[in-house]
Formats: sequence, structure tokens, C-alpha cells
Amino acid sequence: MIRIKRTKKSGKLFDKVNFSINKGEKIAFLSRDPLAVTSFFEIINDKMQADTGKFEWGTTITKAYLPQENQEFFTEGLTLMDWLRQYVPPHVTDADEPFIRGFLGKMLFSGDDIQKKTNVLSGGEKVRCMVSRMMLQNPNLIILDQPTNHLDLESIQSFNEGCQTFPGVVLITSHDHTFMQTVANRIIELTPKGIIDRLMTFDEYMEDSRVKELREELYN
Repeated sequence: MIRIKRTKKSGKLFDKVNFSINKGEKIAFLSRDPLAVTSFFEIINDKMQADTGKFEWGTTITKAYLPQENQEFFTEGLTLMDWLRQYVPPHVTDADEPFIRGFLGKMLFSGDDIQKKTNVLSGGEKVRCMVSRMMLQNPNLIILDQPTNHLDLESIQSFNEGCQTFPGVVLITSHDHTFMQTVANRIIELTPKGIIDRLMTFDEYMEDSRVKELREELYN
């Protein structure tokens, strides 16, 4: 699905990254340097250029990205309805108000909420808008950079459950331990000297004695 070879960011955030993704995998990414995973996600979404290396998506992949920073999406004072309407895929021909409202409703926007202006939204409301945008794109692969930032407990629980039942591929990094533990079935750690790649839960990874040894070797 995707292959990355010797991809690195200046400052040696990570190097010698080489892996493939299998259908239905939910992969948690981590690194001791928080910039490493964000930079990696930006690279594979064509928002940043790697020093060297390449990646390749499968021809059937439709991806959606939830970046950690989203201010660029909210520079105009549009209503939520008009804001989301601009991201309707070209092949969708019946994007009327009930259609748009349905996607906003999935992220707990209801009633007069759809008339709110995007330039006065809270941080949590912006994240919920971004998730509505992702769902509208109907992806089979989603990339989530700190998705729980700014969300309240109800929204986090709803999003967590959605990720667990999502039938496609999930690439995620989060400070939320529960999110990482309950969603991921594979862990990839990016280091300046290579990666650690294990088919296990987040807790199993953090408690594995061999992984602890590898981490010390790769960061020193």
C-alpha cells in the first residue's frame, strides 16, 4: 500500500523508514521527538518535502488527513453549512441541506449550530468540523495527528468508537493513552536511526523488554 525508504527530515527527526501497510491495519506512530510524527504525516500528505526517499499509495486508496494545525481551513467567516459544502466530492450530486446537516450531526452539531460562523469557533468545534469533512470524503484510509486535542470527553469517546469500527486503515498519533491502546493493533516508532515496528497493542509495546532495549540503542 505504501512504501517509504530512507525518508528523513533535516535535523534527523527520523531516518531509514521502510514499511508497508496491510488492509485494515490501525497503526499508532510515536517518537520521543513530537515533531517527528507530525513531519512524517505532513510528508505523506504532500505538505512537506523529505530530504530523501519516496512513498507510494495504492491505486485504490482514498485518504483523509486530520492535521494537528487547522487554522488555514477557517480563515473565512462561512456558516458551518457553507464551509462543509465546499468539500463535497465532485461525484456527489445531491448535496442538499439535509445531506450536509447529516455529516455535521455525526459530530454533534445540531439545530442552529449549522449557522455558526467558522471564524468564531472554539478549538474543539474546529476539530469536529475537520472530522465531518473527513467523513464527507468517504476515505478508506485516515491519518490522524493528535485528534483528541481540544475535544471534550463526549466527542473523544464518540471519535474513539468510530476509529475502532472504521473498516479501513488508520494511521494515528495521540497523547491520549486510551485512544492509542484501544484503536491500534500495530506500533511504529520513528527514531533518528531507524524504526521499531511491532504487531502488538500500545501497552504491550511499552512494556516489552526487547523494545525497551531497541529504543535505547536507536535514540543514543
